[in-house]
Amino acid sequence: CPPCCPPGRAAPCPRQRQAGPPSPRRNGARCCLRRSPATTSRPGRAPPCPAPLRCPRPYPASSSPAVLACSSFVLPSITVVTWNVGTAMPPNDVTSLLHLNTGETNDVDMIAIGLQEVNSKINKRLKDALFTDQWSELFMDVLSPFHFILVSTVRMQGVILLVFSKYYHLPFLQDIQTDCTRTGLGGYWGNKGGVSVRLSIFGHMVCFLNCHLPAHLEKAEQRKEDFATILHMQQFEGRVANGILDHDLVFWFGDLNFRIESLDICFVKYAIDSNVLNQLWEKDQLNIAKSTWPVLRGFQEGPLNFPPTFKFDVGTNKYDSSAKKRKPAWTDRILWKIKCPSSGLEAGGRRPSRGVLSVSQLCYCSHMEYTVSDHKPVAAIFAVQFASKVDKPPIEIYVADEWSRPEQAVVRYKMAVGFHRSSWDWIGLYRVGFRHPKDYVSYVWARSDDGERCLEKQLCAQVMFSEEALPKGNGEYILGYYSNTSSSIAGVTEPFQISLPRSDEGSSPTDSSGSSSEEDDSTLVLLAPKSRSPSPGKMKRHRSRSPSLAKFQGLILRPSSRDRGMSRSPSPQSRRGLPKDIPTIHVPQKEMGQAANSLEGRSFYQTVQEQGGPCCVSADSPLARADPRNLGLLPALRLEMIDQALGRRQENMDQGYYPCRRISPTSPPGSCTSPKEGCSP
Repeated sequence: CPPCCPPGRAAPCPRQRQAGPPSPRRNGARCCLRRSPATTSRPGRAPPCPAPLRCPRPYPASSSPAVLACSSFVLPSITVVTWNVGTAMPPNDVTSLLHLNTGETNDVDMIAIGLQEVNSKINKRLKDALFTDQWSELFMDVLSPFHFILVSTVRMQGVILLVFSKYYHLPFLQDIQTDCTRTGLGGYWGNKGGVSVRLSIFGHMVCFLNCHLPAHLEKAEQRKEDFATILHMQQFEGRVANGILDHDLVFWFGDLNFRIESLDICFVKYAIDSNVLNQLWEKDQLNIAKSTWPVLRGFQEGPLNFPPTFKFDVGTNKYDSSAKKRKPAWTDRILWKIKCPSSGLEAGGRRPSRGVLSVSQLCYCSHMEYTVSDHKPVAAIFAVQFASKVDKPPIEIYVADEWSRPEQAVVRYKMAVGFHRSSWDWIGLYRVGFRHPKDYVSYVWARSDDGERCLEKQLCAQVMFSEEALPKGNGEYILGYYSNTSSSIAGVTEPFQISLPRSDEGSSPTDSSGSSSEEDDSTLVLLAPKSRSPSPGKMKRHRSRSPSLAKFQGLILRPSSRDRGMSRSPSPQSRRGLPKDIPTIHVPQKEMGQAANSLEGRSFYQTVQEQGGPCCVSADSPLARADPRNLGLLPALRLEMIDQALGRRQENMDQGYYPCRRISPTSPPGSCTSPKEGCSP
């Protein structure tokens, strides 16, 4: 990867670099605490920025006035990653792909990850519909220690887009919307198409578009038509930026499937081995299309100084050696487009220069170390510079430096003018390193009795956490105001300390010594981002991922995923069929022995023994076919005492009734063999 700061390019502001996860204690635009510098400063910690609501990054205390003068300009860096994973399972480590532990990540504010060909078979889609997919889990697990929070995600079959941001930028990311467009099979299938996330970043509209376009060399025109269809179909709500190209900045990336024309495979491989890649650029279909297709006018891309990323033998760095011998190509690309500034004055007589932004690509490279797919992932790092249009967050939260007693858990917040308050807004308490807005420890409804009056007169409203909702022990936490109207966090605090004595009966369900999500079930709430309530239940200790089944004595069910381990991939044993030697339903020996000793139970015992043994039902019987493991459900059962059932059976036989042939709920009705109409149920 080329150096992220090319020679001769001065960094706009000095930044402190360090390896590993950065310290969560940061000062800047996300600071929503009413603290004096003396109170905020601690040993080894820089005092607050002189302009805390205009500078989104922390600056050293020794910064010169000239450096601080640029604090009105937002200087974020954005990392974009695209990877066609080829239905593979996630690797164990993606730190190098995301440029973690390199010093660069401390300067990165946002990360957008586009995936294609994620396994979307029916069994995987059913599982992913209930739980977060394994790729999203992996990226959240890796990025959360670096204080990246999942802002938004969208999936269309195998195409996934994830957008992460540092937690202190969350209040300045508003108007978040997603959309998707299918182009496979004439628009009816989502294996090809595009997914997008659009949002306002410090008042500037930015759109991330992840596409998977048609394959093969001869489908260049089809790729052009599909991209035009995606741009036309995707429309967003709001007064500004309704279309993708209406945004101030657009990042377009994915498996775009453009190939190398005219040149044969031998020359292409020779150019790759000889590192003369520039001889292939002019024959690249996307480079040709940028100068001939009107729909691509204005899109920019960095130089292709890395080898073609398709097609490799899985598990190696060797290009396709199969019988097809596909020609290497740069199919995985990252482009961007800046909206042309409008001429004249804006509303209010302001100059349009305030809204002009610039983008510099600092890094554009592939990662050859990942071999799980026939594609290599591609990453790019951008430096985006523009003037901030938003000076304050929608919600400013005021909290004490430390909560050492339950009565100190008082939260005061102030709403900005024009903020759309909802009675379903809530304030969440998060551990430092939380993964997404609903990965909270506890919450309290932001339902102040005088909320409307506080909003109208710009006063502070107040809520309080109950003692039961507070975590016990010592730890660092963050408060965040979640807006139900915008489905995003509208205000956050700096990390503060909670030091509460532990209970004598044991650790609390929200013990701070645990991980950020007990049983890893926090991502379950991602299934309903529009849900009004933060959670279906309040402060439950164990929230199972699957519906609980009644524990019947003698009924053997397949072990749960928790019993098999916490592997991201389904266990191979889970796909096997039922062993032939395992009885379907077990009848307790003690109860069967008691039934056999009674006069009424002899015929029943003999019947069971004839069907497969004294304590089991054979796999050929209708009752075995009704086994819950075969049906995927628990059948409807009517439970009654054995003596009662056997007594009724003996009474019917004495009166001339014969046993019904239907012995299973799955048997068709009306199949009774009794000569009389009365059949036992």
